[in-house]
Amino acid sequence: MLTARQALVALLTLCLASLTAPAAARAPDRGPAPVADRASPRSPVVFVHGYNADPGVWGGLRADLRADGYTDAELFSFGYDTHQSVNEVLAGRLGAYVEQVRRETGAAKVDVVAHSFGSLVSRWYVKFGGGTATVDHWVSLAGPNRGTSTAWACALWDQACRDMTPGSYVVKNLGGGDPTPGAVKYATFWSGCDEVVNPDDSVPLAGAVNTPVGCLRHNDLLGDDGTSAGVRAFLTS
Repeated sequence: MLTARQALVALLTLCLASLTAPAAARAPDRGPAPVADRASPRSPVVFVHGYNADPGVWGGLRADLRADGYTDAELFSFGYDTHQSVNEVLAGRLGAYVEQVRRETGAAKVDVVAHSFGSLVSRWYVKFGGGTATVDHWVSLAGPNRGTSTAWACALWDQACRDMTPGSYVVKNLGGGDPTPGAVKYATFWSGCDEVVNPDDSVPLAGAVNTPVGCLRHNDLLGDDGTSAGVRAFLTS
């Protein structure tokens, strides 16, 4: 059980985490847009940001993918209200967004890269929303995949925080049975110095490629060169 001081620190950390994201990772972003007919061996990438954040956090990784040859017509960011329910609201909205991306690009499948809370939203879509048929690669950066104790600090009034607590309805259902179902390729990247996800090893999943990134803070994974290289290599696997 968190002390009053620990709860206050955890709350400030969780709610203000997005403000500490690397400046290079907060460039303006875009949603789906019509694209010309083209043939590409790659799946389009759908980014799903974390709690109290926005699509701008993906600026650094988007730039790295563009340097690898991706075009803006292959990179999409799902923006959403991070204070709503994973299973009742957000996963369904992500599913609709993925369908829009598939229609506009003509792609059979997409790759999903999620940070923090976005990992729960995207996992629910994959596991319970039909995503095993539409997602090729799924990547979690610092996702509270088995819950995080820091979420108790805001769970009293915030649904997303309740969803992130250890043993929540969302965490239990995602962890029940096969945590990495279907033919989707799964990967997680986690830090031993994550101040938001507690315990740190809540991120890795059985059946996924689980990569420790060293001692990085929660949002630093968004702008870390080594993490970016690992994500980009996994998307080509």
